[in-house]
Amino acid sequence: MNVIVTGGAGYIGSIVATRLLAAGHQPVIVDDLRQGHRQAVPPGCEFHQFDFGDEAAMGELMSSRRYDAVVHLAAETVVEFSMTDPGRYFRNNVASGIRLLDLMVRHHIPGIIFSSSAATYGEPQTTPIEEDHPTAPVNSYGESKIMFERTLRWYGTAYGLRHISFRYFNACGALGPQGEDHRPETHLVPNLIKAALTGQTATIFGTDYHTRDGSCVRDYVHVADIARAHVLAVEKVSAIGARAYNIGNGDGFSVLEVVEETRRITGKQLKIVKAGRRPGDPATLVASSQRIRAELGWAPEYPSLTAMIGTACEWHKTHPDGYES
Repeated sequence: MNVIVTGGAGYIGSIVATRLLAAGHQPVIVDDLRQGHRQAVPPGCEFHQFDFGDEAAMGELMSSRRYDAVVHLAAETVVEFSMTDPGRYFRNNVASGIRLLDLMVRHHIPGIIFSSSAATYGEPQTTPIEEDHPTAPVNSYGESKIMFERTLRWYGTAYGLRHISFRYFNACGALGPQGEDHRPETHLVPNLIKAALTGQTATIFGTDYHTRDGSCVRDYVHVADIARAHVLAVEKVSAIGARAYNIGNGDGFSVLEVVEETRRITGKQLKIVKAGRRPGDPATLVASSQRIRAELGWAPEYPSLTAMIGTACEWHKTHPDGYES
């Protein structure tokens, strides 16, 4: 299958492209490289450097051949910035996304796999969180994601567009030469690993939550497992039609537990500074993954925190300056 992958030079997107190639598909990557890395693009992938919201460039690409699906990962993603600059998130994640959908309809591309987020749920009323849980985002990032999910539903009704939305929980880990290199890096696991390997200080945000040790509890899932879910979705979206799925392990780990496991794996003492809560951070986010297991046949290959942090640690050891190493 010919598949356009927006954001395919990013952390998750590049590994999705690798998994698609391994499954015999032909991913065509679109990325403006503002957040992605050309070195992350797997060999064998056609690559185009432009913003997915560029109608002229994207239209020309879509008219160049028949495409079976779009895997849409390109987005503004940093939760903290979404609290101070919401317009940036709605312009990119919603308005540019609608332009993408219009082009898909015009060029008869039948299906889209959308990179959504657990941030669509907001503060959970029940745990683990199932897909029919109320969506009440507490930041504009989550709001932009649920807005686009709702847009997909109406495009499905009006134009027959097939769509699957994946609500990721906390992606981490690495796959071979591909790992996590964000500028700036805001995610917990890579920041802890960098602190351990360099002797720098890592910051923990919030230690007064109503959790077992006062720190946030999150569901961590290996990036390779997220990528494998996308391969299954590309192959089944035409039969499924319209669905949202959580991607998570179903187990929650607190920030302080992740700190301790990073200490154990690296054998280093971590310098930790405790700071106040970040705006828009729920106390607990843990997924129910029963739907994706039952309907797509997905199950994590790397379910342990040890495997996730371990593969990430190996990547950062060999890439101390990220992809510039």
